[in-house]
Amino acid sequence: MIKRDIEIHLNEISSQYPVITITGPRQTGKTFLAKHFFKAKPYFNLEDLELRDFAQSDPKAFLKPLEDGAIIDEIQHVPNLMSYIQVKVDENRDKKAQFILTGSQQFSMMQNISQSLAGRTSIINLLPCSLSEIYSSKRTKEVKDFKNKLYDKDFLIYNGFYPAIFKDKINPSRFYADYVRTYLERDLNQLSQIENISLFRKFLRACAARTGQLLNKESISNDVGIDASTVERWISILEASYILFRLEPYHANINKRLIKSPKIYFYDTGLASFLLDIESEGHVSSHPLKGNLFENMIVMEFLKARFNQGKTNNLNFYRDKSKEVDLILRDASKFTAVEIKYSETIKESLWSSLDYLSKLFPNECKQRVLVYGGQNVQERTDLTVFPFSHISLV
Repeated sequence: MIKRDIEIHLNEISSQYPVITITGPRQTGKTFLAKHFFKAKPYFNLEDLELRDFAQSDPKAFLKPLEDGAIIDEIQHVPNLMSYIQVKVDENRDKKAQFILTGSQQFSMMQNISQSLAGRTSIINLLPCSLSEIYSSKRTKEVKDFKNKLYDKDFLIYNGFYPAIFKDKINPSRFYADYVRTYLERDLNQLSQIENISLFRKFLRACAARTGQLLNKESISNDVGIDASTVERWISILEASYILFRLEPYHANINKRLIKSPKIYFYDTGLASFLLDIESEGHVSSHPLKGNLFENMIVMEFLKARFNQGKTNNLNFYRDKSKEVDLILRDASKFTAVEIKYSETIKESLWSSLDYLSKLFPNECKQRVLVYGGQNVQERTDLTVFPFSHISLV
């Protein structure tokens, strides 16, 4: 078993809220986490059509025997059930962690939670495994076959971080092919009818080819052959299903022409690699987007670290007509600036953008960090150089 860092936060909120909602991509271990952490609770999966019909047609009868609560998986299938759960937990607000809800469609879930369970639930986001979780599990059964490769960035980019890759030793190309196929057949058509699946696959590949780049809807529209409104709708679908992540630009009151477009990343580099036709870890180092994929991996590591602590997204990037800095980690009125480089060799040119930004924001920039593809840590004047394997220390 790969122990998840979010368990510390889960333990804390279990004594504070009557309902706990676990959301995140499919196959990240939401169900396992809920069952493992709340062993005594009965479990119901609303993927079961008969059970779903029962919960939809007679929610009071469905919930009546659950005096001590339950784990209800894929709650987004019966969104009106949340209103009845609200009534049930309000009868005994002092009792904590009564209902544990899971779901993999964040937009529809959040809408219903805000309407029915506001103030009654704590929401946690469980993403694919983090580097620190993989490293801490390197002696366990799930990952021992990979222990000599866990510090190989190309191996990690290609494999991605879904637990099944390590636990069940599934070939990544096969895993992600099945993931896309299942995702297309089930989740997408629940969120929005996709009229042309082959065109949508082309759209997915177009997004993968732009990972770590500014979102240019017109460019995607021209490449795929769809209009801009369809591009926006499909991107929203990918966001709702935890496939695509938009990194928003950092806005500042300075006399510079700031970039206003977000950058796009995939929640998992293994999926992005599959969509780019990367069929082995050996293909990564020669791929023209290797730097983008490495950047994607590190951006997601910072996001996972925030979510695993129960914190919200505080990530931005900075770009004006002169320079770009890959990550801005906001902390009140201050920030940490992070530059991400695939290179394994440390040289001054790697942090020229950090020099530029720290001069532009001398009072706001409290720390400068370079995350690179090598394995040495260096403490320089006003700069810390971290290898990607030490990302949890940043």
